[in-house]
Amino acid sequence: MSYSRQSMGSGSSSARGYEFGRTYVVRPKGKHQATIVWLHGLGDNGSSSSQLLESLPLPNIKWICPTAPSRPVSLLGGFPCTAWFDVGEISEDLHDDIEGLDASAAHIANLLSTEPTDVKVGIGGFSMGAAIALYSTTCYALGRYGNGLPYTINLRATVGLSGWLPGWRSLRSKIESSNEAARRAASIPVILAHGTSDDVVPYRFGETSAQALAMAGFRQVMFKQYEGLGHYTVPKEMNEVVHWLASRLGLEGSR
Repeated sequence: MSYSRQSMGSGSSSARGYEFGRTYVVRPKGKHQATIVWLHGLGDNGSSSSQLLESLPLPNIKWICPTAPSRPVSLLGGFPCTAWFDVGEISEDLHDDIEGLDASAAHIANLLSTEPTDVKVGIGGFSMGAAIALYSTTCYALGRYGNGLPYTINLRATVGLSGWLPGWRSLRSKIESSNEAARRAASIPVILAHGTSDDVVPYRFGETSAQALAMAGFRQVMFKQYEGLGHYTVPKEMNEVVHWLASRLGLEGSR
C-alpha cells in the first residue's frame, strides 16, 4: 500500500484526558491540491479508513485519517471503544456531548492547521465520523466551537455518509444571528448520503440533517438517497463522492 503511518497529533488529549489514537496519512500520488481529514465510525480506527481512501482515484488529495480516543460509550452501556464523543441511543431526543464534540473538532482542526495555504481543506466521515464532520462544519460557519472558542480553519468541502447533524435543532437561529455565519454557511459545499435500510443510524436522520442544514442557510447541500443500503458504504456511493469532490474542489483531471 502507498500510504504511510504517521503519529501526527497522536497522544493529544481532549478535555477529559482521553488520548487520541494513531493518525494514518495517505499521500497524494499527483500534485497536492487538497487535504481531507476522514473520520471513522464508532469502534473503528484510522487504518481501515486509509485503506478505503487509498483505493480512490483522487491523486490530488492527501487524506489524514485520525483514530478516535477509546472512551466509555453510553450507547454500549459504558463499554469503552473508539468514539469521537459520547453518544446514547440515536433518537430525536439525542443529547449532544458538546465537550466531546469540541475536543474532537479541535483535534481535527489541529491536523489541518499546518497544511499549505494554497491547499484546499475539507472533512469527511462515516456514521459517527460523519456527525463530527458536520459538527465541525457548523463550527466553521459560526466561527466558534460550542464552548465559544474561535474556529479558524477555512473549510472548503464536507462529506457525511450514514451520519447525523449534532445540534440540528438550534442551528438555524445561531446562523441567522450573524451575517458572517450566514455567508460562510452559504459558501461551503456539503454532500450527505444515506441508505434507506440503515438500521444503525436510521435514514430519517440523514434526511433531517440535510433539511436542517438547508433551512439554516447552507445553500450547497446535496443529499443522496441509496435505496436498500444498510449501514455501510458501497462502490457506487464512493464513486459519487469522488466525482463530487473532484468537481467541488476543482481538482486536476476532473470534468
